Amino acid sequence: MKNTALTHVHEALNAKMVPFAGYNMPVQYEGVKVEHETVRKDVGVFDVSHMGEFFIEGDKALELIQKISSNDASKLTDGKAQYSCMPNNDGGIVDDLIIYRFNAEKYLLVVNASNIEKDWNWISSHNTMGAKMTDASEEYSLLAIQGPKAAEAMQSLTATDLSNIKFYTFEEGTFAGRDNVIISATGYTGSGGFEIYIKNEDAEHVWNEVMKAGADFGIKPIGLAARDTLRLEMGYCLYGNDINDTTSPLEAGLGWITKFTKDFVNSEALKEQKEEGVKRKLVAFEMVEKGIPRHDYTLVDAEGNEIGIVTSGTMSPSLNKGIGLGYVTVENAALDTEIFVAVRKKNVKAKVVKLPFYKG
Repeated sequence: MKNTALTHVHEALNAKMVPFAGYNMPVQYEGVKVEHETVRKDVGVFDVSHMGEFFIEGDKALELIQKISSNDASKLTDGKAQYSCMPNNDGGIVDDLIIYRFNAEKYLLVVNASNIEKDWNWISSHNTMGAKMTDASEEYSLLAIQGPKAAEAMQSLTATDLSNIKFYTFEEGTFAGRDNVIISATGYTGSGGFEIYIKNEDAEHVWNEVMKAGADFGIKPIGLAARDTLRLEMGYCLYGNDINDTTSPLEAGLGWITKFTKDFVNSEALKEQKEEGVKRKLVAFEMVEKGIPRHDYTLVDAEGNEIGIVTSGTMSPSLNKGIGLGYVTVENAALDTEIFVAVRKKNVKAKVVKLPFYKG
């Protein structure tokens, strides 16, 4: 089990620690509902230092990224970021990731913690053009400072104008007295805020400064459990739940990051799938009757026929009702379609809805 540079800080705060993606991580401090509401209304800080960071550099950097990613990274300009995924050869997804462009010959790929080794090996296997690759995952800590008060709360720590950093853009600057900090707005909560990439040796200093600066704004440390309820209310996919090696980006509703204006791994097969149409789709649903959907619960139609499976589900703290994502047959994917979740031995009524669940 690996620790982040801040594990001892979480333990001192009496966080409930759990194994996650090979790391000892804080799942909650005060409780999921309190932490969730803190991010929706004020500002909270997550330690997400388990995420992976790969730098791709040199005059062949873009060529490699274009080959392994489904989105079109040639559209990026300096200081812009892009959500994308890496298709495999079998119609599924190796991982989803965020691509940051520093300049024409320097990019940062941020990947999921559980996939660091898999992703590195996959990208390396396609690096026939000789781009320079550096795995910096063990060197960086990452703080996600999320919530509507994040910019105001953190402005005293940096000369960078935080209100100017729009969604999916980033800047490098001084933050909390540390230089060369990457400040990005690529959040996973739907409540605004920033991600701060810092070297491990600076992590505790920056954490303490963030907590001090945010004290008057109600800042609290937030665990991974609230991160999950927050992202689910927005309908953001979680790798391992909603997307994996067997789900195609088109089935998962990620056609918007699958650009057939270029060739990439398995693009011909995915183009064919787009033309023929998918047989199942990832849909959002909310419970009509009382019940909480959970990962791997079966989805059925009114006659009790199996039509799919729940990939993510929870009791929404903001809406106070059960919500979920799941794959269903295309015939059952239209908005307002009545579906049923098999909760224990009872089929509980739900309906397909439009994302996001949380409208803010």
